[in-house]
Order: sequence, then structure tokens, then C-alpha cells
Amino acid sequence: MVATTSARLAKIEALAAALRAAGPLEVPIAVAYLSGELPQRQIGVGWAALRGGFPPADTPALTLSDVDSGFAAIGAVSGKGSTAARKALVSELFGRATADEQQFLYGLLSGELRQGALEGVMTEAVARAAAVPVAQVRRAMMLRGALGAVAAAALAGGADALAAFGLEVGRPVRPMLAASAADITGALAKIGGGAAEEGGASRSAEGTPAGECAVEWKLDGIRIQAHLDQGSVRLFTRTLDEITGRLPEVVATLAKLPVRAAVLDGELIALRADGRPLPFQDTAARTATQGGVPLSVFLFDALHLDGADLIDLPAWRRHAELTWAVPSELITPRLVTGSAQEATAFFADAIARGHEGVVVKALDAPYAAGRRGTGWIKVKPRHTLDLVVLAVEWGHGRRRGWLSNLHLGARDPETGGFVMLGKTFKGLTDELLTWQTERLLGLEDHRDAYTVYVRPELVVEIAFDGVQRSPRYPGGLALRFARVLRYRDDKSAAEADTIEVIRALSPE
Repeated sequence: MVATTSARLAKIEALAAALRAAGPLEVPIAVAYLSGELPQRQIGVGWAALRGGFPPADTPALTLSDVDSGFAAIGAVSGKGSTAARKALVSELFGRATADEQQFLYGLLSGELRQGALEGVMTEAVARAAAVPVAQVRRAMMLRGALGAVAAAALAGGADALAAFGLEVGRPVRPMLAASAADITGALAKIGGGAAEEGGASRSAEGTPAGECAVEWKLDGIRIQAHLDQGSVRLFTRTLDEITGRLPEVVATLAKLPVRAAVLDGELIALRADGRPLPFQDTAARTATQGGVPLSVFLFDALHLDGADLIDLPAWRRHAELTWAVPSELITPRLVTGSAQEATAFFADAIARGHEGVVVKALDAPYAAGRRGTGWIKVKPRHTLDLVVLAVEWGHGRRRGWLSNLHLGARDPETGGFVMLGKTFKGLTDELLTWQTERLLGLEDHRDAYTVYVRPELVVEIAFDGVQRSPRYPGGLALRFARVLRYRDDKSAAEADTIEVIRALSPE
């Protein structure tokens, strides 16, 4: 019912009814499943294990707890013979599910369960189910970091249970997120900055210049939340995973700060000797295993300092507290200005130094953990390429029956062929999926069970965030966060971008 309901209010009511029907211990599971997420995240089941399907049960008998226990058991399988053992458990679980339940589980495991039950909708559904103000649910979610736990508390104890959630040093909260703008002018317009130019700024009630904003480097690193407590340091990623043990040099740096307790927000990044960033893979690899290139610390916000929660304070106050507690060399470079010209120059300088761009921040914004509002606006130069479609994979779940995942290639003038740079299904609307399925089937050369290989004639404009090394592809490069903008029927494959263009964009 949720998936077939397009009206937002009706969808919220349907979700709320489902949450009210769940048992007290099943509420967190219901929130996760309805949001299209697995509490276990990964359980080692791909499409190969689901291929061929399973005879469905005639009558529904599975509970949420049954499914959760089944997924946990599947994910716990390891060692010799694990593939066969995992497949047997999958078969057993799916054999207990009806046809409709199997379809839901397929979508859940494939990551293509599209019900429109995103976090904002689910948060409102929790509030509706528990009959509490949605603002209280959002705040508890900000501090607890897990909507399932918040939902369970709300349905069991109402507003009083939600009020009991607080910021705890050692328990990570979800990071505040940035919206996007195409340029500095657009970012300033979104947050209401840029109205005051040099020399004539008035003062706001908070004591900050009216119309001013902060502009900070946006680093292509790993978001980190550091929790300091009486000399101990714990480090968490933006997904709230702890990676303290892998980063002894970061722990040593932060342990020297002159504070008893703190929760600090920032980025870790691998830098060259000249201060320019190394490729993102070097930073990512360093946070995955202990040892290797050291990471530099850049902090930009403080959520708690020495017994005082700061999340409700305006950004300029939080940053002032940060500069008191942290030496300048550990603070992300920043400019406070009301001038679009100055902000644009700062942006250009950040790009020239090899960084991703900037984040424009409203000086009066509180720390909205886990939310992407207009308090922070990121600005990055948008890269686009005209590439050739080499093949396309059949979609799964909601996209079943459509050709979805595009194989993208750049032209190689030396060989006259094409060099594959990766795949993407991002940016494709239903209308575009329908069009490209018909168009690409008309270009079919041959196929296997999952992929249709096509004549390299169709050009597609792709936006992407950068180029990274990749041993998976013959050219040794891949696009980061590639997404479809539009098809270019006005261009032939001979006019597509070349592999040399992509190599010039590579950080190495």
C-alpha cells in the first residue's frame, strides 16, 4: 500500500498504521524495512543467490522478527562452504514468504525498494503513530542517530521518552549535511547572505554583520566526528561507524587538545608534502586499514565542549568556541564575508589548491544533525563529459523489464575504440528508462543473461564529481558519482570526449 500511495499525507498515514501494528520489539525493524534498509546493512546476498526464484508460501506466516533473525543468521555465515550454507538459509527464508512478501524481500536485498518512504516522510509517520510533535521526533533523531530506536521510544513512552534523548559524549550523532548550489551567487541567495558588500554592513541582533556568511574549504576527505573524554578519543564516520583503532596519528593529535570533553566535527584527508590533496582513494584506504599515509585533521564545528552542548547555538558562536579549543592549524580555512566577489575569489583559490570547492554557511544556523537544509550550501564545479554507451544491464526490482545500468566509454583516438570508465543508473527517470530501453535494443550487438552489448553509437552527457584510479577498468580510471544529464542525439560517437580528456582530470 505504501508503494502505491503517491499522496504524501496518505503515505504518512499508511506508514503510521504499519508502525502502530508492529510489536514493541519490532518497531525498529519496521522502520528500517519500510525505509528500504537492512539493520544488518550487508548480509552477503546478491542477485546470484536470488536467481531463479523460490516457490512462495500460500499463506502469510512470517513476522518481522522472523525475517530479521533470518537475515542475521545469513549474514553470520562465513568460512568454508559458506556460499552453499548461505544459499540454503536464503531458500528457507524465502520459502516461508508469500509471493508479495518475496517481492518485498527482493527489493529490500537489492536496494531497489522504492516506496517514497524517505527519512523525512518516515519521521512524520513516527510522529503520527505516536501522536507527538514531529519536531520532538526530529530532535531525538538528531541526538540518537537511529530513527528505529527513536520510533520505539516514541510509541512506548510518547513525548517524555523523546525528551530523555540528549547528546552524549561517546555516542555519535548524525552529521549536519549541506544542500547544493551551482555557484556562489546561488548559495548566497539560498542562505540570505551576500546582501551586504564591503564597508556597509549593519549588525544583526546576534552581534554578527547582517548579510554575512562563512565560506569554508570543501575537502575531498572522510567526514569525521571526534568524541574526546578525559584524554580518550573516539572517531566516528558520517555513517556512525567507529574507526578509532585505524587512526593512531589522528587520535594522538586530538588527545593533545586542551579540553576535558568535546564533540568535534571535521574532515580527515591525505595531503602531499606541498599541501595539495592526494587522490581520494588514498584517504579512503587509510581509514579502512591501519598504517599507510598519515591523515591531516581539519575541524570546522563544535557540538559539545566541557559539559556544554552547543548544537542549539548559532554557527558563529559554535565556531568561536571551536577556535578557543583548537589550534588554528587544525581548523578548516574559512572566510567570513558579505561580498559575493570575495566569496567567489575564495572558492577559486580552494579549487586552485586542489580541493572540491567550498561550503557556504549561514552564521545564525544551529547544528541540524542529520538534515540537509539551507544552513550549509556546498558549491563545486560541475564536470560533464559526452560519453558513449557500450552496453547496458537489465534493471532489478522496480526497474525490472527496463535496460538500466549504462556502461560508459570514452573515445580512444589511438585505437579507434572506446575505453570503459564505469557504470551508472543515476539520473534516469521512468520516461528516460523507457526511451533508452527501446533505443538501445535497436543498437543491440549481442547479449548475455544480464547485459545487452550495443553498437557504440549513442552519446550521453554525464555529470560527475571527479576521476579516480580504478583497477577494474582497462584505462585504470573511473568516474566518481557519475549520473545521466541527457542524451545527445545531436552528437555522433566520433564527437565524444577522449580518454586523454579524462586523464587530464585525474589527480595523478
